[in-house]
Amino acid sequence: MFMKLHHSLFLVPCSLFIFISCSVSQQISKKAENTLLKDPAVSTGFIGISIYEPATGKYWYNYNATKNFIPASNTKLFSLYAGMKYLGDSLVGLRYQNISDSEINISPTGDPSFLHSDFKNQPILDFLKGIKKKINFSYSWNENALGYGWAWDDYNDDYMAERSSFPVYGNTLKLNYESFQYSKNYLKIKWKTSPAFFTDYIDSIYTIPLNRRNSDSATASKMSIKFYAKRNWENNKIRLFPAVSDFSTQEIPFHTGNIFTAIEILNKEFSIDIQQVRIEDLNIKLFPSEKIHVIHSQPTDSLFKPMMHRSDNFFAEQTLLMVSNERLGYMNDGAIIDTLLATDLKDVPQRPKWVDGSGLSRYNLFTPQAFIYILNKMRNEFGLSRLKTILPTGGEGTLKSYYKKDSSFIYAKTGTLSNNCALSGFLTTNSGKLLIFSILANHYQTGATPIRKAVERFLTGIREKY
Repeated sequence: MFMKLHHSLFLVPCSLFIFISCSVSQQISKKAENTLLKDPAVSTGFIGISIYEPATGKYWYNYNATKNFIPASNTKLFSLYAGMKYLGDSLVGLRYQNISDSEINISPTGDPSFLHSDFKNQPILDFLKGIKKKINFSYSWNENALGYGWAWDDYNDDYMAERSSFPVYGNTLKLNYESFQYSKNYLKIKWKTSPAFFTDYIDSIYTIPLNRRNSDSATASKMSIKFYAKRNWENNKIRLFPAVSDFSTQEIPFHTGNIFTAIEILNKEFSIDIQQVRIEDLNIKLFPSEKIHVIHSQPTDSLFKPMMHRSDNFFAEQTLLMVSNERLGYMNDGAIIDTLLATDLKDVPQRPKWVDGSGLSRYNLFTPQAFIYILNKMRNEFGLSRLKTILPTGGEGTLKSYYKKDSSFIYAKTGTLSNNCALSGFLTTNSGKLLIFSILANHYQTGATPIRKAVERFLTGIREKY
């Protein structure tokens, strides 16, 4: 009798736990059905949802959670892990070797902070300006300027800067219109560019059909300057084209030639004379007695925070290339991705198709559970406190228009491509439970805003109920 009673008492809590777990899952399922699955915008496409409680190691809810989706910039979470794992506390800006009293060999690392406007302190520039020797540049580049599957005709847009082994100014130029002078049917434009190096590359004469209206100078001076700038695909020549709105500041990725444009800029703007030499031509192993020195540039998290807050594609791409350089000795996306998936990330559920650092490529395919995995792995290895300084919360960065009420309950990464958006991160409920979530929506026919608002209602409801 006692044995039976003891056995039944033991079973009740277990059954109760299973019932509660099932109840939570059923409640969330009902909320997902009403808030997301039946939403007019969401229902035009496909959605995957996963919600996980790390304290218990249990999934609260899964819907299409093992299916592959285009994750857009949620891909940056995997690049962030790689960077946090292998780039240390400070970025390695360059390595150098004193070959002789008159010659130095420098190897860039792909550091995107060099001469970038986000970083006022520039130790790499200070070092280069102080060199009085002949400078050889050797680099270990085994990549293309644009990533696998990128939309090549976006090359003129600021979110798609070229990748390179030695970035300068974020591999973009800023173009500002200052004034114009009228001469018959022509406007001679005065420009301000940053870097100034690119001023000579701009087509400064812009023809407008004044003869169709009134060609006098008084009329011309009152006219709006309606044009935009576009760089040639194969070089840095910039031309002007008619537009429907006035010209304003424009940021354009420049053609890097990997390292050639950077060397030209340093030569012209800073009088730093660099002779570019590939690493196979000047192999540093030929100088085993000469120590390899390291110059650090910036605190690592000062790169990661803007990378995640504004979803900076260039920072993410260069982060992955820097990891490749540190781990493999050369820069190549495919090689470092394969290496990471075979080692540090070998336990990821549903092995992703991961092809770039930023998520610009639509060839990337990840499941919601893969993002649960990487977020939990980062939490365990690097701590939630550090992640909260890197990921945006409500009212910040790419979440600036969402989760504004009690914003600190959520820290997450957005992802957006046309017809695809994503949100993955950490959520703390009203009762203090920490959850990890991932919601990936693909192929809807509206803009991203109604999808994001539906996801906000869903996640806020979970936060308030539990």
